[in-house]
Amino acid sequence: MSAPRLLILVLIAGCKVSDPPPISTVWTDDFQRSSLGPTLYPSGDGYRVVDGVLSAKGAHNHPLWLRAKLPRNVRIELDCWSTEARGDLKVEVFGDGRSFDPDGNRYTATGYEVIFGGWYNSKSIIARLDEHGTDMAARTAPKVIPNQHYHWKIERTGKTIRWWVTPAGTPPVVEPFLTYDDPQPLEGPGHEYFAINNWETDTWFDNLVITPL
Repeated sequence: MSAPRLLILVLIAGCKVSDPPPISTVWTDDFQRSSLGPTLYPSGDGYRVVDGVLSAKGAHNHPLWLRAKLPRNVRIELDCWSTEARGDLKVEVFGDGRSFDPDGNRYTATGYEVIFGGWYNSKSIIARLDEHGTDMAARTAPKVIPNQHYHWKIERTGKTIRWWVTPAGTPPVVEPFLTYDDPQPLEGPGHEYFAINNWETDTWFDNLVITPL
């Protein structure tokens, strides 16, 4: 190896920037811009900002990762809707911030998958790693109503994830839509990021708020 190249490698190693700490104050994104911007990492196609709203369509399980770490205990709120009877509104929490479906077959996530009206609007789940597995909380009703806006609240405290779904224009829902208790919570390196995800349906997301608990 030549001396100049060795010097460059030494300088790069010495200047390595450490990972940013987890979000410590309220973090928001209202998508009032014309592009995804530097705070979001698309692991594939299918995402764009349209009139101040995030569109997710045809991404085929290539998540749009937030470039900021989640705190261990957290509240995540957002508004979302689907224009289709197939529903399929989907996010991931506590993933690795970069992974995606490499081949369009069975997708295994790196965190928890939260899906409202998946599988042609037949099932809603909080799944640990594998949306096609059995380690999950699930229900079959209610269904996603096309063009109905929903407010989501997802919280993790301790070993429990709770998810509330409130249709826009209705009083806040008291009881969680689904609750998942994990005796071995996904946490630490490899389980620190949030993503919006999508398979094929026309889905929309807005007003993301992340609050440490």
